[in-house]
Amino acid sequence: MTKTARSERPLPQLIDVKLVHDGWIKKYALVYQLPNGEIFSYESVSRKSTEAYRAELEANARGEKSPADAVCVVPILPDGSVLLIREFRYPLNSWTIAFPAGLLEAGESLITCVDRELHEETGYRVRAELGEAAVRPLPQAGYSSMGMSGESVQIVIAYVEKDGEASPEPIELIEPFTLKREEIPTFLETNTIPIGTRGQLLLEIARHIEVL
Repeated sequence: MTKTARSERPLPQLIDVKLVHDGWIKKYALVYQLPNGEIFSYESVSRKSTEAYRAELEANARGEKSPADAVCVVPILPDGSVLLIREFRYPLNSWTIAFPAGLLEAGESLITCVDRELHEETGYRVRAELGEAAVRPLPQAGYSSMGMSGESVQIVIAYVEKDGEASPEPIELIEPFTLKREEIPTFLETNTIPIGTRGQLLLEIARHIEVL
């Protein structure tokens, strides 16, 4: 029998999803009834409409798997090096270190999204000669910030090669760069540019990914 991490404890019940502020990123008040009967409101953010966000929350409560909202790519070059980006992030007012990532468009397959985001941000593409082996998604999408947002991100290991120049949007300031496997520990120890926790962990894991 497959083990499950789900608990049998009584859970808060979602009563309402209220839009507090509209925009590309929307702010919501999630109204719950706690197991003791108390009404509790929790603030969250999402890019989804009220109807879509509520449907997703209700699906989560039923234990249903939701499609990923975005991808984050761990690109491995033919020589085993890892491809990363320096990107100016407006919420931090700073350059940051990250892996290529982006939102999945409606109806877009995972491999198409990976290939598109890679080429736009870095000028690299998935190695076509490897077929399906060129893209290895983790078993399930993870969440960016579970205390604030329901955004889910599918991590994908991709075997890539250079294929022209990057074509980011005018407001996107992105510089691709590579790290050799043996350089990763020193980089993590000495880097002072903001980096996400996901990026730190993926860099450490990337040291052990096989080379194709």
